[in-house]
Amino acid sequence: MLGWLERINESINGIVWGPVTLLLFLSVGVWFTLGTGWLQLSKIGLIFRNTIGSLGKNRGRKDGGISPFQAMSTALAGTMGVGNITGIATAMTLGGAGAIFWMWISAFFGMMTKYAEVLLAVHYRQKGGSGYYGGPMYYMENGVGSKTLAVIFSVLCIIASLGAGNMTQSNAISLAALQLWGLPPWFTGLLVALVIGLVIVGGIRRIAAVTEWMIPFLSLAYLICSVLVLILRADRLPDAFRLIVSSALHPAPAIGGIAGYSVSRAIRFGFARGIFSNEAGLGSAPIAHAAADASHPALQGMWGIFEVFADTLVICTLTALVILTSGTADNGFTGAGMTVAAFSAVLGTWGGKIVSFSLIFYAIAAIIGWSFYGEQSLSYLIPHRKNAAFVYRLLFLFCCFLGAITKLDLVWGIADTLNGLMAAPNLLAILTLSDVVFRTTKELFLPEQRFAFKKPQGDPKAKKV
Repeated sequence: MLGWLERINESINGIVWGPVTLLLFLSVGVWFTLGTGWLQLSKIGLIFRNTIGSLGKNRGRKDGGISPFQAMSTALAGTMGVGNITGIATAMTLGGAGAIFWMWISAFFGMMTKYAEVLLAVHYRQKGGSGYYGGPMYYMENGVGSKTLAVIFSVLCIIASLGAGNMTQSNAISLAALQLWGLPPWFTGLLVALVIGLVIVGGIRRIAAVTEWMIPFLSLAYLICSVLVLILRADRLPDAFRLIVSSALHPAPAIGGIAGYSVSRAIRFGFARGIFSNEAGLGSAPIAHAAADASHPALQGMWGIFEVFADTLVICTLTALVILTSGTADNGFTGAGMTVAAFSAVLGTWGGKIVSFSLIFYAIAAIIGWSFYGEQSLSYLIPHRKNAAFVYRLLFLFCCFLGAITKLDLVWGIADTLNGLMAAPNLLAILTLSDVVFRTTKELFLPEQRFAFKKPQGDPKAKKV
């Protein structure tokens, strides 16, 4: 039975993450890059000033919601899971070092895909008693005018929140806890479920308050350790960069014991794992960004750009460079084991423990973020039903425990497929609404409005904020 299900999923996955879909992801990013005048480059200074450079001014809540930084932290919590550690090693194993080059390309254009979806989520969001809420389902219904697309996306997001956003992450936590402390998986599963339950019971405000501190601390700690490795192996950095670029354009030996790979494999796994890591185009992160007290949709969209930059161009790149400069890339390791071996080879046993700790807390952050995505999608399908939210939370916590004690090869595969399926209605929606993205972006940069941002008029069907 399981073998039959695996074969079906592999067939669907080959289509979902096949050349046509990856070309669609790239094309959408290119379309919004050109339509906004290469915004991620032409306004790079403004982007950093209005994101990481504005933390001292914009961290508080103003209108009952969460701050733009908290929204970005919540979105990064859902994004920065095991993909930043395990996913990069897997991409290099399957596609060679050249996969990293194509990951950079997908991230560069993916910045504008995420900018567009975040902008639209804020533009078409709603306001309730506890603050703002929104996401792709709302711009699909109120912008595109398709309730069907919105329902399909919401259902897929709920299922993905239980699988990719939950079970796979808790499984990674239980494996790391077993290696570090010898904790039995059932105990780890109960502990993770308890911790997650204490956070998500407080809703978006508690989730945002936790991720606001967890994500910067985790990222800074991982960044410091990675930079330390690269300083100690600085003489190997030029060769690492040369290998990434040359392998991206010419066939070469793969990493981790695989006999070899083609350029097409480097492109496929570089794009796929890059998208899996930063989630640009999947439609999940805009659900968190819609809750922000943003003064203008395009300003919150800039946090989407920074999110992809931080996740892929910084954290994922550091992981790749550590692996390449450590001298352990061809020792036959795969997944998280490859990353752990790389840090351990340079920093000793505590280097591997740092990776395991990072993996645990990144995975916890991802579970927290995805719980919010799933609950908001359920709220769209069944509005004003507290009992439905309560049942979802119980099911979510049960999946935390189940994921910790189960072998999840099939769940990983299905989760990967569901993530790709989520992207289809979302990419169609943001392309349909590209004129709203371009108009709202131009409005932000009109001289008379640059320092007095006005809400865009948008679609008359949408409830304005």
